[in-house]
Amino acid sequence: MVGGLLQGREQVGEQTLAYLRQAASQGVALVGVCTGVFVLCRAGVMKNRLCCVSWYHRQDFMEAFPDHNVSSDRLFVADRSRISCSGGAGTADMASYLLEKHFGKSTAQKASHVLLLERQAVRQQNLLQPTPPLMGEIRLTANPHVKRAAMAMEQNMNEPVAIGVIAEQLGLSPRHLVRLFQTEIGMKPTDFYRLIRLRYARALLRQGDMSITEIAIETGFSDCAHFSRQFKARFGLTPTELRLMASGGSYEEPAVFNDNYAGVRLFEEMEHVS
Repeated sequence: MVGGLLQGREQVGEQTLAYLRQAASQGVALVGVCTGVFVLCRAGVMKNRLCCVSWYHRQDFMEAFPDHNVSSDRLFVADRSRISCSGGAGTADMASYLLEKHFGKSTAQKASHVLLLERQAVRQQNLLQPTPPLMGEIRLTANPHVKRAAMAMEQNMNEPVAIGVIAEQLGLSPRHLVRLFQTEIGMKPTDFYRLIRLRYARALLRQGDMSITEIAIETGFSDCAHFSRQFKARFGLTPTELRLMASGGSYEEPAVFNDNYAGVRLFEEMEHVS
């Protein structure tokens, strides 16, 4: 099932949903690609199954299906007779996985060659999705635990999650996760978490659509005073000062701040450029 666009029109009609329910009741394996996972969930055939969606669609998915389990860090997930895929190039990896599972490695490799795919080996479902261009420091590490932890932080900026909880989700001790962050990017996970929240706040301030109080709440700070102190400590000026300078056209970011999309939530940023 490939779902198409999420906004503007209904993905599929009731007849298609009924067909999917009937297929599921007869034990047919169902596959959802990209937003096709939304359709399977609407049909009610993904309950108690892990759903894989692209990081770009994660927020939409969580709002539409808050009672479903979702992963946004893998290319695809095979949960018994339900397979969900993040889409894009991951679709080829899912197809190669299925060919290898049912017909053997040589058949899967031959199919990859016919399709002119560069890689020789089949990428397994637990391989990470490519990291979105959110955080410059994370581009410098290949450690999957650090990348997954950073993704969890980016997806929970308005209500920050305790580092111990993130570590537990990754099957690590908090101390081990701290060591990984120190080794890989040179800072504690708590400091990194605060950094991406402040960078996101800085981007929101430049856009000028939200009040400073709203931005403080959106980025997970308990009150404006605390937010302003942390912001000035990081960037050398208060949120109010940055907004005034930006609105007057007199503010030019120093090169050290010019990190493009670093810290900007792509769920919202991409809506502005699409």
